[in-house]
Amino acid sequence: MSQSFWFLEFKRAVRLRQEGLDYDEIKKKCVEENLFGAAKEYRALRMAGYIITRIKTMDDTLVELFCSSDLATQKLINLITILRTDRLFFEFVYEVYREKVILGMEFMEDTDVNVFFTRKETQSELIYRWKESTKKHLRSCYLNFMTDANLLTVIEKKKTISPPILDVALERYLKSVDEEVMIKALTGVN
Repeated sequence: MSQSFWFLEFKRAVRLRQEGLDYDEIKKKCVEENLFGAAKEYRALRMAGYIITRIKTMDDTLVELFCSSDLATQKLINLITILRTDRLFFEFVYEVYREKVILGMEFMEDTDVNVFFTRKETQSELIYRWKESTKKHLRSCYLNFMTDANLLTVIEKKKTISPPILDVALERYLKSVDEEVMIKALTGVN
């Protein structure tokens, strides 16, 4: 719940990885040089921890692809690393966003997220016990992640669904690592 999209911070850290720094060196550099502009050291440590967890899901090929891609593809790769580390968010994108894209629906509604959580409550005792404020915060995070990755466009509080056209290199990469499911989640293809 305490994560953000942190695109610029993610980009800085991925570039450090591309330069050959290991995870401990990246974390140390982020904290000592305050690369993320965090107000306090503990916050820089937490941000670095979350971002490094995302980067650990990337192999060298994806790191290179990220560094040579355009902005839109870089944002999608950041989202993919979040989806790889957050199963519930992945299920939301796959089950709700993808279905709306397949059905040709124009908007994402707050009720779509509420229905998703209600369905998950029946499947998981843990989710059933979550406070309403937790679900509300997650709903906000999920929609913000999707907006930051350009899967949603928000104009006057309306969240318009805007499925991406994947860069050919990213699509090939995802197929090569047996993640066609990620392509389906993001683009809505069957």
